[in-house]
Amino acid sequence: MLSMAAGCSQSNPNQGTTSEQSPQAQEAASTPSVQPGKTKVVTTFLPIYLFTKAVAGNVADVEILVPPGTEVHEYQATPQNVKAIATANVLVKNGLGLEEFLENTVKNAQNPKLAEIDASKGIKPLNEISPVVKTAQEEEDHDHEHVQGNPHVWLDPVLAKQQVTNIRDGLIAADPANKATYEANAATYIKELESLNSEFQQTLQKTPSCTFITFHDAFPYLAQRYNLKQVAVVQIPEDQLSPTDVQNAVNAVKKYNVKALFSEPGVDNKLLSSLSKDLKLTLRPLDSLETGETDPQHYFKAMKANLQTLQTGCK
Repeated sequence: MLSMAAGCSQSNPNQGTTSEQSPQAQEAASTPSVQPGKTKVVTTFLPIYLFTKAVAGNVADVEILVPPGTEVHEYQATPQNVKAIATANVLVKNGLGLEEFLENTVKNAQNPKLAEIDASKGIKPLNEISPVVKTAQEEEDHDHEHVQGNPHVWLDPVLAKQQVTNIRDGLIAADPANKATYEANAATYIKELESLNSEFQQTLQKTPSCTFITFHDAFPYLAQRYNLKQVAVVQIPEDQLSPTDVQNAVNAVKKYNVKALFSEPGVDNKLLSSLSKDLKLTLRPLDSLETGETDPQHYFKAMKANLQTLQTGCK
């Protein structure tokens, strides 16, 4: 992953992924890094890029620092990231301690004119609402430890609206000449988020208090919003599994008597597959949107697929 990240040019947000580039991304990739008259905006990772691009439309150049599909929690900044921030007008981040790589990168970029937008401003973070079960004894590191609360707020459409509003206000402050465009674009996207929220509410009220286990602590906001119960997060080592690790995972799932098991799309973990067979539960993919297409509409496509997964898994 790291070698892929280091080799990625920051002007191409899709390198290293299999998804096709949207016209907007192709346009961004072909434009010079500094375009006179256009505000240059850098965003940290995919969900924040999608929201920012939706609000900015074509009146600002929007780039992404962390290539989709790269682990944002453990990302190591590249020289291209420093250069991108050094020449940017605006930096948009998710906040809540997610982008640990940013502090030193911004310092190294030495850009006194940089305006920073914290997309999670005003959002009250959740701490763990479900126990984290560690299957391996040696996992004593602070893997994905969320010091400032859980940062995955973008997976709740209502909180995503707050993020879009924060991004809109930040872009207007940095580039008042395009205020009308930012307001109109944000209003359109927010309307779509409201419609998505209604769809989630109507569909998931038929499966109240559905219990599920996940292998990435990304869904507490989504669970709380729609009355689902993420009862545990099972941390599984990626290699060198001992029989004890497997037994610990099986015990955790049995203990909570869950209806559904969710892992992430594209994760081929043999333990999870055999675990789901042992427990006679179907393992389904739930997307945390940290990888995918760079078209702002991808958010809705991925979230609607998540809704279908939840509906099926919770029956």
